[in-house]
Amino acid sequence: MKLYRYFLVIAFIFLVSCTESEIPPKSQSDPSRLQVVSVDQKTNIAMGQTIYVPVYSHIYYQNQEKVLNLAATLSIRNTDFNQPMIITSVRYYDSNGKVVRQFLARPVQLGAMASTDFVVDSTDTSGGSGANFIVEWIAQTQISEPIVEVVMIGTESNRGISFVSAGKVIKTQPSSGGDIQDLR
Repeated sequence: MKLYRYFLVIAFIFLVSCTESEIPPKSQSDPSRLQVVSVDQKTNIAMGQTIYVPVYSHIYYQNQEKVLNLAATLSIRNTDFNQPMIITSVRYYDSNGKVVRQFLARPVQLGAMASTDFVVDSTDTSGGSGANFIVEWIAQTQISEPIVEVVMIGTESNRGISFVSAGKVIKTQPSSGGDIQDLR
């Protein structure tokens, strides 16, 4: 009888340890944990950029007969060892160039060597296959440029796909101050 109970306890522990948690762990890079900062006309801006990042909320397969929805995670990584950067805006646009979502209500500071991410769930198809993020950031001192990219992932039955889309700088803030200039 004791041996039977022992096996039941072991089986229970095994079953519980093999089930997937329905509550994901809190992300270490959650934007809500970042410090909100004030940016105004008096803010000294040494540098900054506007970055375009392509996003694919879904992709077609089987001769465009089927669609695989993808989750998209925008990752912003401050690569400077010593200085923070300020993320002033993160906007998500659809295939027609319309703003779908503004992720930040106010600018936030991203510490040296820190990262943060913004997620568009796979069930959110509002962006379409030609969606994009526009990320704007500034720094009050010269810093190394951040890495901004999107990781997209989707699974269906026994199929899975994941890939990365790198950001492209489309505007830059001159180090002497003034308005942001087009790089095109």
